[in-house]
Amino acid sequence: MNSSDVETVFVAGASGGTGRAALRLLSSRVPTVRALTSTPSKTDDLQAAGADEVVVDDLLNPTALTDALSDVDVVLSAVGSNITDVWSRDEYVDGAGTINLLDAAVDAGVEAFVMESAIGVGDEPASPLAAAFDVVIQPIQRAKAEAEAAIREAPVRHTVLRPGVLTNGPRTDTVSVAEPGAKLWGSVSRADVARLMIAAPVTPAAADRTLEVVAKPSFPKRSENIDWQLPGSGASETITVETPDDGA
Repeated sequence: MNSSDVETVFVAGASGGTGRAALRLLSSRVPTVRALTSTPSKTDDLQAAGADEVVVDDLLNPTALTDALSDVDVVLSAVGSNITDVWSRDEYVDGAGTINLLDAAVDAGVEAFVMESAIGVGDEPASPLAAAFDVVIQPIQRAKAEAEAAIREAPVRHTVLRPGVLTNGPRTDTVSVAEPGAKLWGSVSRADVARLMIAAPVTPAAADRTLEVVAKPSFPKRSENIDWQLPGSGASETITVETPDDGA
C-alpha cells in the first residue's frame, strides 16, 4: 500500500488520547478521516479534533459497522477498557469489540487494520513491567490477546502495536520498536503511538507484524530502525533511538 493510496481512514476509539492524536495527525494528510464513538454528544468535539465524519455505534453491540466502513482504506483501532471494567464487565471492547470491528472491516474490503494493544499481551518472554500488566488487568490482556489472534488470521494486512505505559506527553518521534520477546519496558506517549499507527499501513517493514513500543528508557541494542512512511507525505521518516542504555 503506497502512501498516496490512503483516501479514507477510520479511527475507532477516537475520543481517547491515542485516537485524538491520530485525528490531529491524519487531518492534514488524508482526504477523509472518519471517527467512531459510542457517545453521540462527542460528535462536535471529534469534528473539532480533526474528524471529517463521525459514526455513532457500539463495538460490543454494533448495528451498522459494515456500512460505516464503506470506502475505508485503513482502520485504526485505538479502543481500550478502563481498569474498573475488570470488575464490571463480562466482555471488553479490546477483545469482542475489536473482533467485531475486524469482521466488519474484512466484509467491507478494508486494506489494512492496525490495533493498539499493550505490552505483555501474548505468550512471548516478557519484562517485569509486562508481567505486572498481566497481573493487574489480566482479563483485559486476555481479551487483547484474543483480538490479536483474530487479526493475524484475518485476510487483511495488519500491524499490532504493543505500547508500554501510555502517557499524555508530547510526541518525541524517538522510540524503541522491537519484536515481542525483546522484553522492552517503560513508557511512551499516546502521540508517539498514534504516529506509528497512521504510518504502519504504508510502511513495508510494518506489514503483518506485532511490535513492542516504548520511548523511555530507550533500548538501542534491541530496537529496530524502521523507515516509517506517513500517508500523504511521500517521504520516509526513521524512528531513532538517541539515548544509550547500558542495560539494553
